[in-house]
Formats: sequence, structure tokens, C-alpha cells
Amino acid sequence: MELPFARLRRARAGDTAARPRTQASIVVSGDGQRWHLFNASPDLRRQLELTSALHPTHGRRSTPIASVVLTGGDVDVIAGLLTLREREPFALHATTAVHAILTANPIFDVLADGIVDRHTVMLGQPIALDDTLTATLFAVPGKVPLYMEDGDRMQPILVDDTTVGAEISDGTHRVLFIPGCAAMTDDLRARIDGADLLFFDATLWDDDEMIHAGLGAKTGRRMGHMSMAGAGGSIASLADLTIGRRIALHINNSNPVLLDDSPERTEAEAAKWIIAEDGLRFTL
Repeated sequence: MELPFARLRRARAGDTAARPRTQASIVVSGDGQRWHLFNASPDLRRQLELTSALHPTHGRRSTPIASVVLTGGDVDVIAGLLTLREREPFALHATTAVHAILTANPIFDVLADGIVDRHTVMLGQPIALDDTLTATLFAVPGKVPLYMEDGDRMQPILVDDTTVGAEISDGTHRVLFIPGCAAMTDDLRARIDGADLLFFDATLWDDDEMIHAGLGAKTGRRMGHMSMAGAGGSIASLADLTIGRRIALHINNSNPVLLDDSPERTEAEAAKWIIAEDGLRFTL
């Protein structure tokens, strides 16, 4: 068994079968000019550098990012907003619960009023990102962000506007972005069924892999993430659904599926999952 420490050494040594990844953000565009960012990860600056479509098109600090949509209040969702503080206008879409987190932390005041328009999104109500794309936020089983937890005990699983997924549509195609999910439900399966493209939480392969690897004392369930493997995992839970392409993202560095030559990668790919990596592009 290869432990996460060995995997990290392989990645740092430049092993092409152990390529490093940045965190779970995606951008979408209907016209190739205006781009909409879903989640602003802490390494957003690096992601912008790697994505030529997001480079300035005019002026020294311009950005093609027209809007940012947030699916939660965790650090790996909101910290990258601080990278977007260069007084370039964009719309910031989030639920009431997530906007409350930003408002309670004055560091996010660097997103100046009048420059960044903050829009509160109601669950189930489509919002127009531009004249070609809409986004609809929907509740996903999850928990409060780590820094808001009440002690070390198991946190309650919430199905409200604390953790959400996003359905993106051009009127013909459906893309689902669900980077964090604590459990599968019948309602969620019904929404996913028939999607052209699914991005889904793949934080852990096994529920207790962090414990076995000596990386922490929390299971995946305690962290608010369902695992990929097992009878209740995402691979089995979604196996019978009609999905155009299914992409595993938000992958912890303890997850062996990151390795091209691991048995877990072979199993995931046999189940028609694509393992996300920087630079993936899809056209619908």
C-alpha cells in the first residue's frame, strides 16, 4: 500500500503519474468572452495564470471574469475572493447563509461596494449570468464550515442554503457542479439524472482513509463528504444514472485516485469517471 506521503514525494519529484492539482474551481462561458467562476479557491491566482482565457484582455488589470458563484462558506470556496480585490467589477452570487459569512468577516470588505455587486440567490430560482447562461442553486447535504463548528463532535448534516450545488444551463444542456456533498438523497439523484456534465465531490476514496494514513482523526462523514468507494459511495450511488460525463473533483491528497497507476484510478475510470486535473476543458 502506498501512503499519501509517498504520493506527495512522487508529485514533488515531477512524476507524471502523480501530477499535482490546484483546488476545486471551474469557469464557464457561453460566448468565450465573459466567464463565470464557480468558487474562488485559495490558489485562484495560480489558476488564473494557468488559464489563458482568464488573462487580461484590455488594460493592465482587466479580467474576463464577469461573475463569481459560491456554493458554500468553507475556506477553499471563499479565500480566493481576496485575489479579486483589484477594483475590477464583477457580480458575486451566493445564498443568504454564505453572504452572512462574508459580511461577518470584514477582510472581505476589500471587495468594495460599487465595484463588486453582491447578489443574494434563493434556492431553486434561476439567475441570469448573462444572456446565454443561467445558474440555479439547490440544497446539498452538508455542514457548517470547519471554522464555524461547535467543538469536535459530529456536526449535524444540514440540507439548506449552507451547502449548495449549482446547475448551469444554456437552455439546452445541463452542467451540475457539486464540489461538496455529505450524503446522497433521492432528490439529488433525480436532479443529477440526465445531466450532460457532472462535477462531483471526490474528497476521499474511503471514509476512514485519513485515519489509516495518520493524517487526522476525522472520517469523511465527519468532514461532511461522502466517499467515492463502497456501497454508499458516489460511484455506486450514481452508477445507474444517465450522465453524459462525470468528473471527480475536490480530491484530497490522501485519495489514491489521484495516481494514474493506482488500482483506485483503474476502478474509477472503469465506472466512467474522469479524474479532474488542471486545464480540463469541455464543450457542450
